[in-house]
Amino acid sequence: MLGWVITCHDEQAQNMLDKLEARFGPLAQCRAVNYWRGLSTNMLSRMMCDALHETDTGDGVIFLTDKSGAAPYRSAALLSHKHENCEVISGINVALLEAAYPLRDSLTSAEFRNAIVDRQIPGVSSLWHQQQKNPPFVLLHDLYKN
Repeated sequence: MLGWVITCHDEQAQNMLDKLEARFGPLAQCRAVNYWRGLSTNMLSRMMCDALHETDTGDGVIFLTDKSGAAPYRSAALLSHKHENCEVISGINVALLEAAYPLRDSLTSAEFRNAIVDRQIPGVSSLWHQQQKNPPFVLLHDLYKN
């Protein structure tokens, strides 16, 4: 089963988790990380790292963030590069998470990412999809080659 780390501004992450648990019961391998005003990005990264390790059983972890490019998204992006089978999805809401909940058991992290983004919901994207739009810089020639 894929682990979920829901991370949003203020109390939104905990509110989303509470609504999901009210509908589905206690969610295994799911944590909320709230990014409160005044919280340092270093502390946010530490909290998200703890949540990553608490939710990962080897199948992968999905970071579910509210805003692309904001501090929770950036912290998730940095963590995802250090761990296999981690994905970052932005633009989430409760309705999307409710629809995605059954997919946690049957899909890989990459399949899950694609299934969410393929729904074509405005504002929903993933780190991977954003990276495909802006590929990394590649030298076309080697200045030091003879």
